[in-house]
Amino acid sequence: MKRVAIIGAGPAGMMAAATAAQEGATVTLLEKMDRPGRKLAITGKGRCNITAAVDQDQLIKGYPGNGRFLYSVFNELSNFDLIDLFNQEGLETKVERGNRVFPLCDDAKQVVDILSKRARRLGVKLLTGTTVKRVKIVEGIVTGLVSDQGDLPAEAIIICTGGLSYPGTGSTGDGYTWAAQAGHTIIEPRPGLVPLTVSESWVGELQGLSLKNVKASSYTEKGKRINEDFGEMLFTHFGLSGPIILSMSHDIGKELQQNGKTVIVKIDLKPALTEDKLDSRLLNDIEKYSRKMFKNALNDLLPQKMIPVIIGLSGIDPEKECHQITRAERLGLVTLLKNLTLTVNGTRPIAEAIVTAGGIATREINPKTMESRLVKGLFFAGEVIDVDGYTGGYNLQAAFSTGYVAGKYAAQEE
Repeated sequence: MKRVAIIGAGPAGMMAAATAAQEGATVTLLEKMDRPGRKLAITGKGRCNITAAVDQDQLIKGYPGNGRFLYSVFNELSNFDLIDLFNQEGLETKVERGNRVFPLCDDAKQVVDILSKRARRLGVKLLTGTTVKRVKIVEGIVTGLVSDQGDLPAEAIIICTGGLSYPGTGSTGDGYTWAAQAGHTIIEPRPGLVPLTVSESWVGELQGLSLKNVKASSYTEKGKRINEDFGEMLFTHFGLSGPIILSMSHDIGKELQQNGKTVIVKIDLKPALTEDKLDSRLLNDIEKYSRKMFKNALNDLLPQKMIPVIIGLSGIDPEKECHQITRAERLGLVTLLKNLTLTVNGTRPIAEAIVTAGGIATREINPKTMESRLVKGLFFAGEVIDVDGYTGGYNLQAAFSTGYVAGKYAAQEE
């Protein structure tokens, strides 16, 4: 019976372990933390966005980092296969805004419990509190591993150690070291889904303010558009966060890393209105509040917390009565509301990122089996690979599917 050792009991590792055991292998799952699924238990603000209920083409588009690499694994375990698997295990699911799939119970810990119980039921031996020191490779073939509990012989090893985000949950980059020692190229890890820091000091005045139904667009220092998104965002004391900012951060972070010191982000606060229609709206408000001071005339248009900032940026005297506002001032305000501009000067640290971009180069991994092209019997799954997706369940889906495929093929006898 083939012996398979899996390092890392996150979503990829637990899925790989159960699948390999189901295929008939003798499976040992090693986790250095005191329990499995530490990071999984806090995903989706503790609710666990399992996957996205979209067709395969749309699913692939959810991975700005090497999405095409995932075609084969999604053919083996699609997002709908994953939903069926959880349903069969007794976890009911629901689809929310943006096609996000959550457990009906809204409890990520139940997802962890189901995965770990399933693995144990199928005969997986789980060793928690166990630190792997190195992977043993002889003449290009895996022979086992060395841990602080001793040697463990194995004909196949699956590395599922995650990236560098949320290191307190056990993701500290160990897998990169073992892969590099095996001869693999490591694409420099960087924050994937991560908040952005900005140069403008006024952003701190908006800390905690969430805006819905806005459009954000980003541009290089030379003015070339990088990306854009529509939805919800959040101001923080250091800059920008929220769903659309996190999704945009992959490409923005790449631009910052490769080409420039800053990126410009423009926020359209009123994307449903053209400039002409917004101007008409402002004219109506000015007439409505013609005898009031400008600072008291924007309550119908903007959140209260935002009004002092917009007034300051507009350059219009806040004590000026509305009927005295000039056409040039009004048109300037329209431009400001449609193009609130911020200078992004960096990202928050990788430890604060939801997911890590970068990792083991996909060209050195067989996409049909997740086996190393360099070392026989060495497999990879999950965030340790240079694949990352947007928010909305994409990263967990990639972890589950790559884990499933790695477990299936690692268990196969020659």
